[in-house]
Amino acid sequence: MDLIQNFPFITILLCLAGGVLSSVLSAKKARRFCFFLLGVVGVLSAFTFYDALMRKEPYVYYMGHFPAPWGNEIRIGILESFMAVFFCVIMLLSLAGGLYKIIEEVEETKQNLYWTMISLLMSSMLALIYTNDLFTAYVFVEINTIAAAGLIMIRNNGHSIVAATKYMIMSLVGSGMLLLSISLLYDLTGHLLMSNMKTEIATIAKTGEYQVPLTVIIALICVGIAIKSALFPFHTWLPEAYGYSTAASSAILSSLVSKSYIFLLLKVFYRVIGMEVITAHGTNYILFCFAIAGMMMGSFNAIKEHDMRRMVAYSSIAQIGYIYMGIGFGSQAGMIAAVFHILSHAASKALLFITTAGLSSVSGDSKEFRDLKGAGIRNKMAGIGFCVGAFSMVGIPMFAGFISKVYFAEAAFTASPIQMGIGMAALAISTILNAVYFMRAVILLYTPSNKRERDAKFQNQISFHSSVSLFISLNFILGFGSYYIIRMIEQGLSRFA
Repeated sequence: MDLIQNFPFITILLCLAGGVLSSVLSAKKARRFCFFLLGVVGVLSAFTFYDALMRKEPYVYYMGHFPAPWGNEIRIGILESFMAVFFCVIMLLSLAGGLYKIIEEVEETKQNLYWTMISLLMSSMLALIYTNDLFTAYVFVEINTIAAAGLIMIRNNGHSIVAATKYMIMSLVGSGMLLLSISLLYDLTGHLLMSNMKTEIATIAKTGEYQVPLTVIIALICVGIAIKSALFPFHTWLPEAYGYSTAASSAILSSLVSKSYIFLLLKVFYRVIGMEVITAHGTNYILFCFAIAGMMMGSFNAIKEHDMRRMVAYSSIAQIGYIYMGIGFGSQAGMIAAVFHILSHAASKALLFITTAGLSSVSGDSKEFRDLKGAGIRNKMAGIGFCVGAFSMVGIPMFAGFISKVYFAEAAFTASPIQMGIGMAALAISTILNAVYFMRAVILLYTPSNKRERDAKFQNQISFHSSVSLFISLNFILGFGSYYIIRMIEQGLSRFA
């Protein structure tokens, strides 16, 4: 076995071990170690991605070199390795952009625990990307849940504790449903390995047996992951969780954590249940209905908000709806659009949360619209970054979000006539609604104000300016380089099963 084939497993173990080590280091040493660790993981993931491109065919790594059912395994392909690299990039940029807020808002004695949670979170997301075993996926779902709740509540104020409690309760309900579905799947198939499960379920589907249990299993998986990824109407935990945690935590939760669960759902659809069985049960149509509702309700709630951070949070509900709409089309084109939107939303939404914090810092630390008037003039880099993120979410040409909407529209034509009509109408209406609340915010940020608040500490934040600049560049790369990325996603999905 080539050394490079060990890299995915090594990255997961490195992050787990890094979390343990960070807990006993001082705040500054833990911070430096975490950035170093994420950099190493990013480099190893990049080598893995290059190797996957050269191999073209996915390969399986047996942990401990024992095949199932005695051992566990992870599966590495183009799409998985690309997602690992992308998640590392977004994680590093989010932490760099929100670093000054972490230092400012988290007690120094607890900052090493913050970096512990980051390492554990990264480990869990990499495991969800690579694992080929459902029970292993569940174990890392729980690690993900605990780490994410820790990131929310570490500010240790009333709002963040309530938000973390809501998140934990809702997330544990979702985890419980996921565990129950895995138990039923094991009872039905006798396997925990995804590929073996799919073989058994294909046989069950052909014979027509156990259709009711299979329907219950699909429903439990979909609802469980819908809760954890904040699909409407299971989104009630999201505004507080994103609105009251630190800027870096909000960026990571919105751009990565929810997407890791959606990526797991795609793996379950392709590698466990099978897309033919999913469409035969009408699951995609149900997800499509919830997705359209989420696109509308998320935008309506965002329009009503007077707090910019919560407005951006409600926007995430609408954008999660876009991803589920692509899945709901039940076609290859819809899946490609959904995966690309995972990328474009992650790059844009993390940028929005980071720049909102920067705008707030020069406005007396207020997030209310009335206090943010002229903030884009007072903090030019944050203002430019917010505009780029907003333009992307609205779907202005050249930005990543525009490409997503083009591919969603294209995917609509591959669906049934009813889905096509509803999907195209939803795209048009949601784009108008996106423009209403994001353009209102952009205009406000550049309306001259008599306020003169400037935070002297903020002006020297090199990490913030570097992060925003790189996020802007990433947005344009996704926009202008979309052809190659889409081809890679298409190739990856074709070998995903």
